[in-house]
Amino acid sequence: MPLSGLDIFKLLPKTNCGDCGVPTCMAFAMKLAQKKAELSECPHASEEAKETLGAASEPPVRLVKIGKAKPLEIGNETVMFRHEKTFFHQTGIALQLRTSEDEEQLLSKIKEIENYKVERVGEELKADLFFISHDSEEKDVFLKTLQLVKQNSTKGIILDCPDKEALKEGLDWLKDEQPAIFLKEEVTDKDIELAKNHNASLVLTAYSFDDLARQSEKAKQAGVNDLILNLASKNAGLQLQHNTIMRRSALKKNFKSFGYPLFTFIQGENEFDFLAKASLFLCKYDSIIVLPRFNKAMLYTLFTLRQNIYTDPQKPIQVDPKVYPIGEPSPESPVFVTTNFSLTYFIVSGEIENSGISAHLVVCDTEGQSVLTAWAAGKFVGEKIAAFIKDIKLEQQVKTRKLIIPGFVSQISGDLEESLPGWEVIVGCQEAADIASFVKTVKLT
Repeated sequence: MPLSGLDIFKLLPKTNCGDCGVPTCMAFAMKLAQKKAELSECPHASEEAKETLGAASEPPVRLVKIGKAKPLEIGNETVMFRHEKTFFHQTGIALQLRTSEDEEQLLSKIKEIENYKVERVGEELKADLFFISHDSEEKDVFLKTLQLVKQNSTKGIILDCPDKEALKEGLDWLKDEQPAIFLKEEVTDKDIELAKNHNASLVLTAYSFDDLARQSEKAKQAGVNDLILNLASKNAGLQLQHNTIMRRSALKKNFKSFGYPLFTFIQGENEFDFLAKASLFLCKYDSIIVLPRFNKAMLYTLFTLRQNIYTDPQKPIQVDPKVYPIGEPSPESPVFVTTNFSLTYFIVSGEIENSGISAHLVVCDTEGQSVLTAWAAGKFVGEKIAAFIKDIKLEQQVKTRKLIIPGFVSQISGDLEESLPGWEVIVGCQEAADIASFVKTVKLT
């Protein structure tokens, strides 16, 4: 039977020193009970605590970091399905660079990947890693590629280099960067030594469960516990099955040899094949996927999917409830009303802007719920909207006395007018995409 937070607390020093990164020993005990922390994070843990808790306090999937400035954190997951709780660390997307490519072409690609960013519902989305494959014969070319990446990017680096001498020199350059080493062959003592000396994680590759478990156990016993698992499979269906078995083994069976983040190098026949496989493994348990080429359309799709999957279902993405100026509104400009669900806000504000008018957008606090969901929950109704408008003193900010509400909640117009004497409520269009035509046909001020 697993220990409760109180049971674990009894074994801790109870000094509330904060050296573990958590303010109190009780809070740290609760994190241990939830497998969101490791006992090794407490420098004052007694031998009794180490013996009693030990491996039992470790998260089922180890947290691994790649990179220095803003390291990518992967692993540390605790559930099989997002709706059970949430997924914590989103899948890292890596782009492959080949050292056989022309230097000018490589530099251009590095800059393009580094600068490609997408803003969606208030979040900046971008690729996380470079996967550098040394497929030329010259060591200097490999080192030059590393130099180009370091000079032009802050992303983490995974090294795919069969030349051990070149790999060692590259790791010397990246000693403080927390890189990862991709191994195509079975892990050796030399690989383990390199990882230990250069603070690097290891991507272990195997072709069977037994082989992968044996390799991970060997590396862990030798002192390298920052591991990433790559179980090579013949096709996507088999890969999905393997990923599911390893994730379930780690979470449900507490099988330590598989308690590490998972990795897949995406291979396909065309862009649609690449996208389908990348989407599959992003959803089903890979912590890192490597794309062999840079395609903005594919990345945008994957960014959007990843954001949706790794949003906490219990905490919708939301913006601050307040009045937002769209364009350069004057006191006479029209006033639109919506909820503070981020996606709703960004779509509505974007369509108002695209319509060519300036307006005030009143964003009510609905705890991050969309229009219909908030209305059904009683959070976007006439009485509450009126109370919010009075709280923010909207009547002092604008001269108009007309409010435009979403067409899907036309039924609240009467209650809203009754709760706001002197205001006229205009029922707007149902879809944000129709705002441009709506503002041309209706007198809003």
